[in-house]
Amino acid sequence: MVSTPSAVALAAATAKTVVAVVAPASFGIDLVKLRVSFDGVTATAVPVLVELCSHTAATAGTSTAATPVQAYGRTVAHGTTAGVNYTVEPTVLTVVDQWLLSPNSGTVLYDWPLGTSPDSAVSQGFALRLTAPAVVNCRAALYFERC
Repeated sequence: MVSTPSAVALAAATAKTVVAVVAPASFGIDLVKLRVSFDGVTATAVPVLVELCSHTAATAGTSTAATPVQAYGRTVAHGTTAGVNYTVEPTVLTVVDQWLLSPNSGTVLYDWPLGTSPDSAVSQGFALRLTAPAVVNCRAALYFERC
């Protein structure tokens, strides 16, 4: 699992990758759950575009390095890398799914049903990119397994 360690500020009408994870060259990753939430307080605020993207890491962008945390099982060296709060966007992102979510304390927690979760090739992964019409803070997490 990799998550934003603190609130990430979204600028108005600007796409921002808030969290991403990339598998090592030895295996892919299976995205099993995600979480994203906002701290907005205006009930009439326009929804935020949430995009789940596949990520090739060909041009990784600039982010704060994050350490994936193993949620269960025996601790093993895994080799996955992760980033949060991108200041320069990765350029090779492909939208897998997208939806709108209210920034007025909107929250989504999603567990893919067994056998339906997206998975990546080796040396690739997933990213959450958000576009908010107005300034708001968010927190997000990606939960993944080896595949």
